[in-house]
Amino acid sequence: MASHRVVIIGGGFGGLYAAQALAGAPVEVVLLDRRNFHLFQPLLYQVATGGLSPGNIAAPLRLVLKRQRNSRVLLGEVTDFDVNGHRVVMGSEQVPYDSLIVATGSRHHYFGNDAWEPLAPGLKTVEEATDIRRRILLAFEAAELHTSPEARRQYLTFVIIGGGPTGVELAGALSELARDTLRREFRSIDPAEARIVLVEGQDRILGAFPEDLSKKAAQSLAGLQVEVRTSCRVVGLEEGRVKFHCGDEKGEIAAATVLWAAGVRASPLGRVLRDRAGAELDQSGRVIVGPDLSVPGHPEIFVIGDLAHYRHGLKAPLPALATVAMQEGRYVAGLIRKRILGQPVEPFRYRDKGILATIGRSKAVAQLGSLKFSGFLAWFLWLAVHIFYLIEFQNRVLVMIQWAWNYLTRNRGARLITGEKPRE
Repeated sequence: MASHRVVIIGGGFGGLYAAQALAGAPVEVVLLDRRNFHLFQPLLYQVATGGLSPGNIAAPLRLVLKRQRNSRVLLGEVTDFDVNGHRVVMGSEQVPYDSLIVATGSRHHYFGNDAWEPLAPGLKTVEEATDIRRRILLAFEAAELHTSPEARRQYLTFVIIGGGPTGVELAGALSELARDTLRREFRSIDPAEARIVLVEGQDRILGAFPEDLSKKAAQSLAGLQVEVRTSCRVVGLEEGRVKFHCGDEKGEIAAATVLWAAGVRASPLGRVLRDRAGAELDQSGRVIVGPDLSVPGHPEIFVIGDLAHYRHGLKAPLPALATVAMQEGRYVAGLIRKRILGQPVEPFRYRDKGILATIGRSKAVAQLGSLKFSGFLAWFLWLAVHIFYLIEFQNRVLVMIQWAWNYLTRNRGARLITGEKPRE
């Protein structure tokens, strides 16, 4: 048995890539997670709009690591750390470590308005994706049932708050669901009359992209009949109603379905590291890490992924992207290997491979270094990249087949209303 134990908290992109990169290393790897599966979060919006089933984008952690003999998976939720004793507290159990990697990601951020969460769910988990799918499909069913024009308009109005990649992808997929997939399936309503409003607080959508690509994305959404409202701040949410300020203009929209894609905040374990290890946090609760992604003063504790604030040599902190988490996970795994062998370690350096966002069928935007393009080529590249990064071969095959079928037929077969009993 290896004498050096590496405990990894979180089976997302950062944690799982770190575990896999330690295959064959003279260490014992213990992966802790409260879920028994790795979730490919970039495709959650397709579950939310009926394009894919949850099983298409999730892979059991034990299956992924079953051939890695130096690893084990433990199911449970970490609540505390014994930093001096080098132990992780998980329920009534304590798991000792020599090196600790914390990769617990982020959650939705309602900017002090947590009461809005039940009214405008975000999209981070499988349960949230299936809940959003349920709300969307039930809205069409309610519109079919009601005879009042006012009630039908409200049920057929969808507001998405946040114009980042998640909001843009949700808006485009929802439009295609209404105008293509549900076509001729109802008798009293025309789903194509659905009103989809994308609200963004900044002056343009996809703020991380160059301005010309943001404009092209907005044009693509307009082609899908999505209303894009920029420089608009949501100031109130009630059941079936959204209030906003657009500059000096005040307004409100009657909408039965409101979805949240406006911001994220770091995992609560960041605050625990602050209290137990003296870690410094930024305004979003992310842990400010050193050049080697460790917590200052604790070279044995590493923070990666969405929970890490890394800015060394950069104009701005690294964004909360899957590619960042993957590279950080591999880097920390390599650092641990080098430490054991007594080899020198270089600071972490992120290699920017570009950013992609899809808007809809044959519509996407891409930036790869200085190269910028949009349309079918960007969309095809987006497909290829997402297929490549799916963890399990079986999932890659299933998603490719499903996407090909969706492309040819415009059908979304995973349109099941599941979960809680519909509200009266």
